[in-house]
Amino acid sequence: MDWAGWALFGLVATTALTAALTAAQLAGLTRIDFPLLLGTLVTEDPDRARVVGFFMHLAAGQGFALGYTATFALLHRATWWIGALLGTIHVGIALTVLLPLLPGVHPRIASQRAGPASTAVLEPPGLFALNYGNQTPAVAAVVHIMYGVVLGVLLQPH
Repeated sequence: MDWAGWALFGLVATTALTAALTAAQLAGLTRIDFPLLLGTLVTEDPDRARVVGFFMHLAAGQGFALGYTATFALLHRATWWIGALLGTIHVGIALTVLLPLLPGVHPRIASQRAGPASTAVLEPPGLFALNYGNQTPAVAAVVHIMYGVVLGVLLQPH
């Protein structure tokens, strides 16, 4: 496996995912903003949070790229379709487990049960992140499958 390339290719795949997600936001397909969600974990200023969150998202993308690379190495092959399958699993866990749990640990996301006294400034994603728009699950699926495809194409066994 291209262990030397995982970091570079992880950066390429994460950049592609982030660019596609930003394009989907600008097109009005979703309101989810991963850099904002991540950045507001550490700062309440939304502009600063987007910058901090962008780098947190890149770091997370590198970590996931390492996991994808390890999986390709275990399988002794990297293909676009294995990458797409890993991307599907990745987004499935994110939409059904990770994002719905976020209000429990995030200081600025309201819970589903938050009342009018809540000082949270971000709404909870909900199951499949549907609170950020009906097309959000599809957008998230497309960009994460694309992430996996990019890694599957670029990471070749040695």
